[in-house]
Amino acid sequence: MSSDLRNGPTRFGVFQAPFHKIGINPTLSFERDLRLIELADRLGFQEAWIGEHHSGGHEPIGSPEVFLAAAAERTRTIKLGAGVISLPYHNPFMVAERMVLLDHLSRGRAIMGFGPGQLASDAHMIGLDAGVLRERMLEAAEVVVRLCRGEVVTAETEWFSLRDARLQVLPYSRPTIDTVVAAVASPAGPRTAGRLGVGMINLAATSPAAFAALRDHWSIVEAEAAEAGTQVSQADWRLAGIMHIAETAEQAREDCRYGFEEIWGYLGEISPLPASQETGFEGRIDEAIDAGNILIGTPDDAIRLIESLAEQSGGFGCFVMNLTDFASPRAREKSVELFAEYVIPHFRGQLAPMHASHDWVLGAKGAGSTTVWKDRTISAIEQATKTYAAEKQQ
Repeated sequence: MSSDLRNGPTRFGVFQAPFHKIGINPTLSFERDLRLIELADRLGFQEAWIGEHHSGGHEPIGSPEVFLAAAAERTRTIKLGAGVISLPYHNPFMVAERMVLLDHLSRGRAIMGFGPGQLASDAHMIGLDAGVLRERMLEAAEVVVRLCRGEVVTAETEWFSLRDARLQVLPYSRPTIDTVVAAVASPAGPRTAGRLGVGMINLAATSPAAFAALRDHWSIVEAEAAEAGTQVSQADWRLAGIMHIAETAEQAREDCRYGFEEIWGYLGEISPLPASQETGFEGRIDEAIDAGNILIGTPDDAIRLIESLAEQSGGFGCFVMNLTDFASPRAREKSVELFAEYVIPHFRGQLAPMHASHDWVLGAKGAGSTTVWKDRTISAIEQATKTYAAEKQQ
């Protein structure tokens, strides 16, 4: 592990499940999601993630690959992550085919994200028991990774069969597509990442249970990698947290009146995040912030949170802002802009040299309250004026 990772990540992304308010034109919501990825691309974020969900009303994107193909046409450098494909819902050969196509359409900017499927209601609709999802994720992930590496795969499981399966087009990225496995609190994600030698993304990493499990999760990755003979790196570890920031903590809270209660109520019903025991906006948002489940605050608060994640984890490569409809679309865009203005350059070490140069220039005091540099500039101007006058008198 690079000691630099202990100081915090140098890569950053945005994650959109997305969590949207119900009652808003879905076509408009999709357009806003695309515009936010365009904004992140312009502001210098390295990654944008889109999830796959099929029920509940709040997470309306059913195919991250299709959505990211549209995003690829609107962006230039940002990598586009399927965050994540619910592998048990798909034949793994088809997943590999779609992701390779996205990799070519985006000129090598695709990231494959694997998960078991978050919503039990999604699994129910297609006749799957939620208890089998994590084992099936591993079975499918092994096949997809092998196919994308150019192998010929024959496999027989209780839910899919492949005979001499091979991709007719290999990934644009070589040797293969960047691949990441999702983790929340269970060991399924770390186990899969270690066995396959791929990256990992911890969703909701700031929640108490996930935060406490960070060190154990990477230990599982390393142990599984050692047993399987694969190579893993903490630089390929991504941590995500639900976040909204504004210029002041008070403004950030006020922004969240737009949709916090609706979205937080939904998450409390369908995700491992706890259901609120409070009533009313103030009580519920205080409860969520105090527990560490979300960050609602300022860029300085975001910096402190990321530093705490680096300390707890021992170092990771990329922090991903998990964006929701807590705030309005305009306030959400402002949050992303503030993160790019203050948080990203802090961890990349871009601000310290500017402050140092400023202090060096203004700290070189001359006579009175002026600086040495100002005195020299004035002196040079005066000398040039005298020289010019003397030349004219000749």
